[in-house]
Amino acid sequence: MKSLRFYSSLFRRPETQVTQYFKRFCTVSSTYVSNSYEKVLKGGGISDSVREAQYAVRGEVPTRALQLEEELKHNKQRPYDHIIFCNVGNPQSLENPPITYVRQVLALCDFPELLNSNLFPADAKEHAKRILISAGKGGSGAYSNSGGVSCIREDIVDFIQRRDGYESSVNNVFLTNGASDGIALIMKLLVSSSNSGVMVPVPEYPLYSALLSLLGAKPVRYYLNEDRNWSIELSELERAYESSKKAGISISGIVLISPGNPTGQVLEKSNLEEIIDFAYRRRLVVLADEVYQENVYTKGKKFVSVKKVLRDMPGKYQDVELASFHSASKGFYGECGRRGGYLEVANFNEEALEQLYKLASINLCANLNGQIAMSCITRHPTQGMPSYSRFEEERSNLLSSYARRAEMIQTAMNNMEGCSCNQVEGAMYAFPRINIPPSAQQIARSQGKQPDVLYALSLLEHSGVCVVPGSGFGQKPGTFHFRTTILPPEHDFPKVMTSFQKHHEWFLNKYKA
Repeated sequence: MKSLRFYSSLFRRPETQVTQYFKRFCTVSSTYVSNSYEKVLKGGGISDSVREAQYAVRGEVPTRALQLEEELKHNKQRPYDHIIFCNVGNPQSLENPPITYVRQVLALCDFPELLNSNLFPADAKEHAKRILISAGKGGSGAYSNSGGVSCIREDIVDFIQRRDGYESSVNNVFLTNGASDGIALIMKLLVSSSNSGVMVPVPEYPLYSALLSLLGAKPVRYYLNEDRNWSIELSELERAYESSKKAGISISGIVLISPGNPTGQVLEKSNLEEIIDFAYRRRLVVLADEVYQENVYTKGKKFVSVKKVLRDMPGKYQDVELASFHSASKGFYGECGRRGGYLEVANFNEEALEQLYKLASINLCANLNGQIAMSCITRHPTQGMPSYSRFEEERSNLLSSYARRAEMIQTAMNNMEGCSCNQVEGAMYAFPRINIPPSAQQIARSQGKQPDVLYALSLLEHSGVCVVPGSGFGQKPGTFHFRTTILPPEHDFPKVMTSFQKHHEWFLNKYKA
């Protein structure tokens, strides 16, 4: 590259004059380029389906939280020194520790030379060897079969059979990048036209309506009954189905989430039987989101899989098509970054299985670390194994702590004026209902915001706590909620609850009539 002095002597002009010339030239050139080329990805060039899709878990409030987090690095002039992210179920980001056994097997698979080390217990080594042999050449760095590593699919089949007492098959199991990718596979299989619809609960995990928007299909929303701890009412299913049918929507599936997200309920077996009967009568595929099956806190409550309930029912129900989803991200593992998950289907015919395998093949395979994590989750240490004591201590400590935090948060919310919260029976969230003063509602709408968005933004700015407004999950008209996780460290929990309470009192006083 020539120096400024070179060009100064070439043009016989002072260096300052040459510098100004180059600046003008660059400005004119960039203006010419930008004015002569019209970008494709703007306005109508961006997909309408993408514009329509919404995902509030990482929407306006979390976006502002990230901005505040960056500001706090340079300016501490706020009543808090960091943001507490209660908007997403991301346990390890909030000091909830990983399970040692999972990390040991992952490390051994990623760096097999460690198999010769004395640092690792024998059972972790055997587990890793089995996976590496099944994965073949390249180990965790190579593609697997599109359905997943064969021995890991076998681990999942064994897990399902132990859990439910009924047979499964490796041909019905697909390893996926988190449960989300498995859900997307089934949605793609279900949606055939712009008139296609899938029934989704309200409040719902917004992944479902976002996927349907991307696929150009319609969410058929049915409301959970908040007064009966977010149960599913048959009359409401019938209402939602009939009204959508009359609107010309062809409904092919129904989603249920148990334990619930964002609502934290654990559906009873009798409720699940009603849903399966409804699906049978209406010829619907059942999508069972069961990623929180390890997260049940209320005494007397027990997770029961939809597959077990289906298999326990009389013979006429045994052809109802079912897709069930599980994940490495939840439970007591919290391995969100691994993106591990699986999909099990039941009662799918050969044609449907072939098309599902084709869809999985388009993505080649799920990432290997996520697959290995699912192997550790479904084939964890048992009594008598070298790693069992440590594994059981870590599992018990985390689940006991989650249960205490669930109790603390529902108690704190119910002690706040104009706030009520159903029992957090499971999952990782509370979904309290809040009364927002009419003046605050009016101000929110004048700003083009939902009232619970105004509330959540106020909580964030005032206290540094990031939650998700209930409107992002859907809620009955005239009601307002927010979703918060139960994941902040237990030693910080009283402080976080105080932040909620102080802000709520301040907010009500500010907007009193």
